[in-house]
Amino acid sequence: MSADKLVEGVLKGKRRSLARLISMIENEDPSADEALSTLYKHTGKAHVIGVTGPPGSGKSTIVARMTAELRRRVRTIGIVCVDPSSPFSGGALLGDRIRMQEHTLDSEVFVRSMGTRGHLGGLARATSDAVRAIDAFGKDIVIVETVGAGQSEVEVVELAHTVIVTDVPGSGDDIQAIKAGIMEIADIFVVNKSDLDGADKKVTEINAMLDIAPNMEDWRPPVLLTNANSGEGIPELVDKIEEHMKYLHESGTLETRGLKRSREELEKLMEYKLTRELLTKLQGTREYDEAIKKIAERKDDPYTVAERLIAEFLVKHRE
Repeated sequence: MSADKLVEGVLKGKRRSLARLISMIENEDPSADEALSTLYKHTGKAHVIGVTGPPGSGKSTIVARMTAELRRRVRTIGIVCVDPSSPFSGGALLGDRIRMQEHTLDSEVFVRSMGTRGHLGGLARATSDAVRAIDAFGKDIVIVETVGAGQSEVEVVELAHTVIVTDVPGSGDDIQAIKAGIMEIADIFVVNKSDLDGADKKVTEINAMLDIAPNMEDWRPPVLLTNANSGEGIPELVDKIEEHMKYLHESGTLETRGLKRSREELEKLMEYKLTRELLTKLQGTREYDEAIKKIAERKDDPYTVAERLIAEFLVKHRE
């Protein structure tokens, strides 16, 4: 399908077109970039919610319950679930799609699972483009659920407007709550499985961390108790999400973050495209293979070789 046809289908709300575009994004099809370029002016309307936290904290169940509550409030939803990929086959379990079965018959909910394909930071490299495609498709809210590999999940803060960090009672020692990284990116904390012993203690630990943490904004992340299995606390969680949306708009934080996000996105995209172009021109050439052999034999070092190859590439590019 041509880029023009894809764009037309996405803007007309055709789910098949959206699904195909996301597949092309994952497969790095050049037509996907062309379609995304055209669609860009139709984006920027959806509120993006990131849900992250350690494995076993109930992220998928929370997302499913949040979706049901948001649908009751007449919001349209897109969901991107990022699953770990096999280091051997590149395939992914995509188990989150199974857990979202209750929403598959709802035409106002679009669910897509993506494998990380070796990308670190909790998100697939193509996740941001998939979110943008869903945004152009017209969804009010896009929820991104990360892999759940612990404190490496901080990348979601670069994509989401509202970041929810989940945790559970008994998930670690008392100092776990004050560790740097994942605990510093939350706009909302959720202590799930509130029926377990130690839930109130976990809330106290997180609040103690917030008391001593430097707060650069007026928004203090609330710490909520939920039981996603029963649905307890989910309406209150959605209330806080909507409260945070309002805060971002009224405080001007949304605009400030938007400028920062656009700068980072442009720089990452340039880095990715330059790297891909450089490797495309080098891989398989005799010069490149000989350089790798010399590095392996310790006759040369990767630092010097990298600088030389990049410099030669830039000189040729200027010509």
